[in-house]
Amino acid sequence: MDHAFAIRIFSALAHDGRLSVFRTLVSVFPEALRVAEITEITGIKGSTLSAHLSALSDAGLLQARRDGTSIFYSLSQTGVSGFVDFLLADCCQGRPELCAPKDTLPSNAKADLNAS
Repeated sequence: MDHAFAIRIFSALAHDGRLSVFRTLVSVFPEALRVAEITEITGIKGSTLSAHLSALSDAGLLQARRDGTSIFYSLSQTGVSGFVDFLLADCCQGRPELCAPKDTLPSNAKADLNAS
């Protein structure tokens, strides 16, 4: 993943509504949700939700599937995995103490993170 594409993903996630949609779809992965279900869970309505879904899809984080008149959205495993790989390889530069969840780190690394 190049930096320009990573910036698109960061930009897509840098909005409360889009992050809410993303987190909702993460919570049901690998299942997909209809737009009405996403609206019900997030409280985001109409054209606003449509714009958020479009931005997340354009960033490669979501995929859409039509079934009759319904559109189902789910995470794009390829897009999310590529972004996580980018973060781990590029941003963390192979240093797990920078990127690993705190509860998986040795206690001395946790102390270092809490001090900063």
